[in-house]
Amino acid sequence: MNPLIIAIDGFSSCGKSTFAKAIAQKLGYAYIDTGAMYRAVTLFALQNGIIADGTIDVQALCNHLNDIHIDFRRNKETAENETFLNGECVERDIRTIAVSELVSEISAIKEVRQKLVSLQQAMGRDKAIVMDGRDIGTNVFPDAGIKIFMTASPEVRTQRRYDELVQKKMPASWDEIAQNLAKRDHIDQSREESPLRQAADAIALDNSDMTPDEQMIWFEKFLIQRKFKIPDSKIRN
Repeated sequence: MNPLIIAIDGFSSCGKSTFAKAIAQKLGYAYIDTGAMYRAVTLFALQNGIIADGTIDVQALCNHLNDIHIDFRRNKETAENETFLNGECVERDIRTIAVSELVSEISAIKEVRQKLVSLQQAMGRDKAIVMDGRDIGTNVFPDAGIKIFMTASPEVRTQRRYDELVQKKMPASWDEIAQNLAKRDHIDQSREESPLRQAADAIALDNSDMTPDEQMIWFEKFLIQRKFKIPDSKIRN
């Protein structure tokens, strides 16, 4: 299979990252979590007093955009990519409810999206990558070879996010998470700059009742149907 860009878009907490990571591992592709990048900007704003009482000082954040440097580094012990903000690992910090409450508002800021989209395009240019987010197939890489739009029921998404936080031994409230996801859905779909929507040429995947293994079986069948050749060494035994 020739190297290509695989774009996975969809709603928050529907399992995009888990699915994207599995695809990248199967095909030997690089994986880029764009949601983590917006979370890192949100964390920077919180740490530097740019957000006060839930209100974002947009101009101050725009003035500091050149001070924000985000990259991903592989953890040798876990074999997972971790998010670094200005040289510091922030993988755990960016997953908190405090960041989740504000990340959709941060990502709706035009200047923030322009900066990160440019960075994402540079990261993926001329490479075999799997990238997940909200606007990968519509804005970042509209010519991506494969586009998948993921969704799941609100109840399933809430439970997945709750389980994720519990597993990481972080504070978790089911009701708080449900409210946060509903708020983020509204902001993501209604923002002026690159709103969340399914690309016309993307295939939809509702994984409400699917396990990670079942998702990969679905993906393998999808590749075969689209006549994308899976490298023999990567086929499931």
